[in-house]
Amino acid sequence: MLYKLSLSLIEELSVLNVFRYITFRIILASLTSMLLWFIFGPKFIALIKSFQVKQYIREEGPASHQKKAGTPTMGGIMVLTTALVSCFLWADPAARSVWLIWIVTILFALIGFQDDFLKVLRKKNFGLSGKQKILAQGLIGLGAGLYLYLDPGFDPTLTIPGLKSLAINLGPFYVVFAALVLVGTSSAVNLTDGLDGLAIGPLIMAAGTYMVFAYCAGNSVIANYLQITGVPGASELAVVLASLIGAGLGFLWFNTYPADIFLGDVGSLSLGAALGLAALIVKQELVLILVGGLFVIEALSVIFQVAFFKTSGGRRLFRMSPLHHHFELKGWPEPKIIIRFWIIAIILGLAGLSTLKLR
Repeated sequence: MLYKLSLSLIEELSVLNVFRYITFRIILASLTSMLLWFIFGPKFIALIKSFQVKQYIREEGPASHQKKAGTPTMGGIMVLTTALVSCFLWADPAARSVWLIWIVTILFALIGFQDDFLKVLRKKNFGLSGKQKILAQGLIGLGAGLYLYLDPGFDPTLTIPGLKSLAINLGPFYVVFAALVLVGTSSAVNLTDGLDGLAIGPLIMAAGTYMVFAYCAGNSVIANYLQITGVPGASELAVVLASLIGAGLGFLWFNTYPADIFLGDVGSLSLGAALGLAALIVKQELVLILVGGLFVIEALSVIFQVAFFKTSGGRRLFRMSPLHHHFELKGWPEPKIIIRFWIIAIILGLAGLSTLKLR
């Protein structure tokens, strides 16, 4: 809204010409969503407390987590709200990528909300079943993949960093591939969200990496120089990611150990989907395995634990999965696990950025 308003007033006030620069709006988007958290965050937390929306802790989890029972949850609602308001102010509403990522993110948020509603508000031990969540995520993912594939300007080709001569045209299978990316990323982030600030920190770092990718892909000069796939309009996606980064930082202020509020599935599923879709739109799909490597490791630890348990007759590969619980049971303090995982996420994000020169 303010972006469009500034453009209409440029002739009268030349100083407003600064709003034409995507980098300026990226900064404003992140600062706006963060500021909204600082202003309204405490009131939102108080409101959540008044509705008795408290975290449910499973008995089979680490014993140290029982003290977290009763902490307000579903903070993802505020993360998405502040980011959406910021986008409304500073992003170009004509950019289709902006609409697509928000539609998909909100749909995934509805899945998470339903899951949280059953667990928290209905006081049930479990929310949606794993099959129900995967089915809903998959259907939305297929819809998003089909939209991308039918876009005349979209290229359903996978490029491999470091091997510019090798490209794989998936054709119609790209629709299924896109669904797998969205389901996998959202589920992996959801599994990682088990300690205070553990998921949102790496999410901020990964979103920052893809914000750079989006800016580069949307600038034809930079895209040609780096020999990456140019995506017209992708620069506006950088504004969306900036708003999510600012909202994530604002949330982290209240989510850092010991947390005043948790993301809830409404936050972890939707933010994971936003990250996955950003990777698809800017044509950096395979780099997501590296940039989101921490989420991949957490998800694989669950898969390996279940597989080993079934094939070994009840033995365990880790003391508990996801992996962060393994280190908890080894005696690592929670803040040490969180900070060390953040360090890993920073390293992986930087490694992902380095692929821009591996062409």
